[in-house]
Amino acid sequence: MRKILIVEDDESIGELLRDYLEINGFSVDVCTNGVEGLNSIKNGEYDLLILDIMLPGMNGYEILKRIRDEKDIPVLIVSAKKEEFDKIHGLKLGADDYITKPFSPGELVARVNAHIAKYERLKNKYGNNNITSITIRGLEIQKDARRVFVNGKEVNLAQKEFDVLLFLAQNPNRVFSREELFDRVWGMDALGDAATVTVHIGRIRDKIESDPSNPQYIETVWGAGYRLRT
Repeated sequence: MRKILIVEDDESIGELLRDYLEINGFSVDVCTNGVEGLNSIKNGEYDLLILDIMLPGMNGYEILKRIRDEKDIPVLIVSAKKEEFDKIHGLKLGADDYITKPFSPGELVARVNAHIAKYERLKNKYGNNNITSITIRGLEIQKDARRVFVNGKEVNLAQKEFDVLLFLAQNPNRVFSREELFDRVWGMDALGDAATVTVHIGRIRDKIESDPSNPQYIETVWGAGYRLRT
């Protein structure tokens, strides 16, 4: 049984989501404040996190920053904050999806199922490749272990960040448009849009490049897309 943590200060919303998810076969824990939520996600084993932003004790953005390098699971932000800045900020911090309130509980359940299925499909897909490690200059990607090292020092990538980097590394020197990357990594039936790719590329560069403004690994080919240069 897949296990989900909901961190939501509105108890009525939290209980409603728990009911919908449990009906659909999930095991669900609910936390109503940020500190409790952070402790639960750090100490527990969950398959997906549903995270509100405006929380007592610690906001959702801070929770996301603290756990994203440690937990490689899908994170769905559910928030009343509807501005584009808030959505982009959440994605930059490592969220996989951003849903604004009010929303249909049925839609949320569908997104939960979709993100868990895609996460497991991608892990299985990459796990079947015979190449277990890719080294490009000072960059080493350990596929099966899902670990990345730059000049011998490990860097922590979130789930989709690792998937994007691995895909580019498995297809070096080839240019992919944002739309192609979105289709190949997220899947053609993914919930979201290609703008997510730009956010993830920026986060990867922040972690693997010595100078993200002058990248030596993932290059932008203006008007065409991105490539990982060997």
